[in-house]
Amino acid sequence: MVVEDDATLRELLCYNLAKEGYQLECAEDGLKALSVYRLFKPALVILDVMIPGIDGFELCRLIRAESSVPILMLTARSSEADKVNGLEAGADDYLSKPFGMKELLARMRALLRRSQMLNSQADIAGGLKIGDLEIFIERHLVIRNGVALDFSPKEFDLFSFLVQNRYRVFSREQLLEKVWGYDYPGGTRTVDVHISWLRQKIEADPSKPRHLITVRGTGYKFEE
Repeated sequence: MVVEDDATLRELLCYNLAKEGYQLECAEDGLKALSVYRLFKPALVILDVMIPGIDGFELCRLIRAESSVPILMLTARSSEADKVNGLEAGADDYLSKPFGMKELLARMRALLRRSQMLNSQADIAGGLKIGDLEIFIERHLVIRNGVALDFSPKEFDLFSFLVQNRYRVFSREQLLEKVWGYDYPGGTRTVDVHISWLRQKIEADPSKPRHLITVRGTGYKFEE
């Protein structure tokens, strides 16, 4: 999610990040940003300090009180005090304007890698509760409404990969490579079939999936 009140910069950021394959939600003020955050639960927040409504520092505190989502703060200010305020408000990183897209992308990737690693470690070690699902990666166990689900090895591999990378969109080709491996002779239809089987097992209504989401024209993602 990008929160920036400067329309030109906001559009530039959204355009360039979309070109890199990121799905984006954008907001120009603090109140709208908080609503958008709570609705879409983005994997990362790029947050300008000087925004109307709720300022960036306060919005950062509000988001941090609800979530450990990575927050990258942007500002025209370069003083040490402002950077300290941002970090103490809960930001994970700080970037002063003007900045280059390459540096922004590098910082984003670093934050996402760290977040995914921490999520994976927590999920593997202690299990994960999502709605009516209890997921234990290390034990290869998924429980729904108190009943253990019967997954084939490849179903579990696909499911656990998406869970550990939740909210991130993967194409069918990427899933085929990550889960089945480079040498798998089957086509991408294999991914669709396994997603369908998983939905039958984990979704309350497989025709209206809540967790295993199809991203039209792109692929699939797992949402909480």
